Amino acid sequence: MPALEIENVFKRYKALETVSDVSFDVAAGERVALLGHNGAGKTTIIRMILGLTSVSDGAIRVLGGAPGTRSARKQTGFLPESVAFHGALTGREQLHHFARLKSTSKSEADTLLERVGLADAADRKIRTYSKGMRQRIGLAQVMLGRPKLAVLDEPTSGLDPVSRHEFYDIVDELANNGAAVLLSSHALTELELRTDRVAILSKGKMVANDSLSHLRQSAQLPIRVTVTATPDTIEGMAAKLGGQRVNGQSLELLCQPPEKVALLSTITALGSAVKDLDVTPASLEELYRHFSGSNGEQI
Repeated sequence: MPALEIENVFKRYKALETVSDVSFDVAAGERVALLGHNGAGKTTIIRMILGLTSVSDGAIRVLGGAPGTRSARKQTGFLPESVAFHGALTGREQLHHFARLKSTSKSEADTLLERVGLADAADRKIRTYSKGMRQRIGLAQVMLGRPKLAVLDEPTSGLDPVSRHEFYDIVDELANNGAAVLLSSHALTELELRTDRVAILSKGKMVANDSLSHLRQSAQLPIRVTVTATPDTIEGMAAKLGGQRVNGQSLELLCQPPEKVALLSTITALGSAVKDLDVTPASLEELYRHFSGSNGEQI
C-alpha cells in the first residue's frame, strides 16, 4: 500500500474549482516532485494531505488513514515554504520542543542538529539565524521520529548551493530509510537528478505523472547535440552537418529522439575532425512547459 494515496480528488470553493479530479500516489522510499505554476493547485493539495483543508470529492489516505488524524500527523514530517520559529529560543530549545511534540528523545534532536550542520549554532537564539539556518531547523524537525511521509514545500529556499546539495543528500537518506517524499519546488534543475517521478499540475488538473525518462519518451522533444571541431575543420563539418554555429568552433544540432543514433553515427564517421561531443536531452524545465502548456508562467 502506498504511503500517500490521492484518488479522484476535487476541491471547490463555491463556484471555484481549484483541484479537478487529481490522482497520484507516493510509495515508501519514493521521491516525487509536484510541479505547477502559481495557482495550479499544489498548495491546496498539500493542505488537504495535511488535513488542514477538507476534500470536496474523492479520497486522500495518509499511511492508510484519513489526513489530519493523530496517527497521520505522528508519522508525517512537513516543511512549509516559509518557516517561522520563536526568535527568543535557541535552535536546540526549539528542536527539543518539537521532539516533545513528536514523543521522541532530546538526544535524537541533538543528533539531527549536527546532521543538518547546526551543531555549532545550536545554542544561539534563532533570531540571530540566517534564513538558510532557519530552513535547516525546519528540515531537522521534519526528520524527527523517522517519519514515513515527508512533505516538503519549497524546501531549498534560502539555502546556498552547497547547502542545497547537502539537503538532497538528506532527502535521499529519508527515502533510503523507507520514507515517502513529496517535494513541491520551482528549482527544476535541482529536481532533475534527485527525484524518481514527476507529477505536473496545470490549472488544477494532473497533466503528467511519470519518471523523467518516460516523460521524455512521451513528449518527443528535440535532443540537442553540440559538436566541437578543430579550427581547420569547422567549415567542412558545418557543410556536412548543418546546424547553428556556436562560438566559432562548435555546431549545435537538434534532432528527434528516433534520429539520435543515426546522427551520432554520422558525427562519429568524421573521425579526428571531432574534438568534443555533448548530447543533451530535454530538460525538466522544457518538459514542464510542454506538458503544462506554460508560456512563461511562474512555477
